Amino acid sequence: MAYVRAAAIRGACYLAFWIVLIGTAPSDVAAGMLTAAAATWVSLRLVPSAPDRVRPTALVRLAAHFVWQSVVAGWDVAKRALDPRLPLAPGFVDYPCGIAPGLMRNAFASLTSLMPGTVPVADDGKSLRYHCLDVSQPVVESLGTEEALVASTLEPRVPR
Repeated sequence: MAYVRAAAIRGACYLAFWIVLIGTAPSDVAAGMLTAAAATWVSLRLVPSAPDRVRPTALVRLAAHFVWQSVVAGWDVAKRALDPRLPLAPGFVDYPCGIAPGLMRNAFASLTSLMPGTVPVADDGKSLRYHCLDVSQPVVESLGTEEALVASTLEPRVPR
């Protein structure tokens, strides 16, 4: 059942994306349906449906937090870049990530790469290495908060 649900959701999203890009002419929609079916099949082969579900409330909280942190961090980076003294202390920080290697850990690394001031540069399976603009900041604590928010968006599905 999870496979069918994942296929239906992905197929609908691919078709909607096609319609936004191409239009609603009948021949275009027909081509879009074929393309969406092929894209759905490929996506399910490459990234099988996971046995977890997304908590919508936690996802909204994560998105709001991400937007707010992006604004605050972007302001901080701009302030540092425009300061004639350039108050930076660049370096590397190792973050002991509690998320197992795989899709969710990659999502966490991708999310944190979008936040100004930190960029993940390596993953040894135990920790993620980040390049930071200022290592004197509480980078590890901030990443811990981000990890908790990412982890809270998924809940294990109880087998029936």
